[in-house]
Amino acid sequence: MKKIIYSPEIYTYNIDFAGHVSNIIYIQWMEIGRLKLLDQIGLSVHEIAEIGITPILVSTEIRYRKPLYLGDKVNAEVWISELSHATAVMKFRFLKNENDIAAEGIQKGLFINIESKKPHRLTPDQRNLFLGFLEDT
Repeated sequence: MKKIIYSPEIYTYNIDFAGHVSNIIYIQWMEIGRLKLLDQIGLSVHEIAEIGITPILVSTEIRYRKPLYLGDKVNAEVWISELSHATAVMKFRFLKNENDIAAEGIQKGLFINIESKKPHRLTPDQRNLFLGFLEDT
């Protein structure tokens, strides 16, 4: 199984009143990871829209373990833990200074037809694009 690994930056405007990275920033970092995943498999947002489908989020869950502060180095990982005909569950891990888990997250996405707004069943070829990032079970 491959993972997408990226290193989001912490900026001063990411810091909340408590002095650490705001909770909402993790959701933004998850979006970056999802887009990188789609790019990596060859279905960027523009390419996937051209075939008439789009992914939407069904749920997001984040477990915060250690706060991140300005100056910390962040490494993020995303991979797919479950893949059905119309949904994908993505897992995220945010590492603080390379080895401490700062947060872990899960998002469930649903593929829909852009025009009908109804669920879209991935074709076998579309589904196969995701398999390299699917967690070994």
